[in-house]
Amino acid sequence: MSARNGRRFTQEQANNTLPLVRRIVRDIITLYPEWRDRVETFAVHAANASAEHPDPLAEQTAREVQRLAEEIEGCLRELTDLGVEYKQPLDAGLVDFPGSMEGRDVYLCWRYDEPEVAHWHPRDEGFAGRRPLVTA
Repeated sequence: MSARNGRRFTQEQANNTLPLVRRIVRDIITLYPEWRDRVETFAVHAANASAEHPDPLAEQTAREVQRLAEEIEGCLRELTDLGVEYKQPLDAGLVDFPGSMEGRDVYLCWRYDEPEVAHWHPRDEGFAGRRPLVTA
């Protein structure tokens, strides 16, 4: 999901934002497996139902799927509003903070299990192009 506000972060600003970002990402990586499990449960119930023999659990599970999807979407909106970008897959916990280095646009990147924002990558390389930030 892309950030919309055009904000650029320094490493210090990204790390100062990290407590809030970490909480939101924790919610996403907690909710996403639950949503995925409910989708699978819904598929089983829906497959066993028919117009003549509806499965009441299919409808209940569909509501749960929708509720969880809305919660995840809300978390993603919060991150976008902060100016950061959450990367796919949803359970990976990857966040990019738009920034710049030596006059070019880059991403300062962070993964949920990391204590701080300590890596960056060019905009066109993604996570595979991560490099450590050099601090003076």
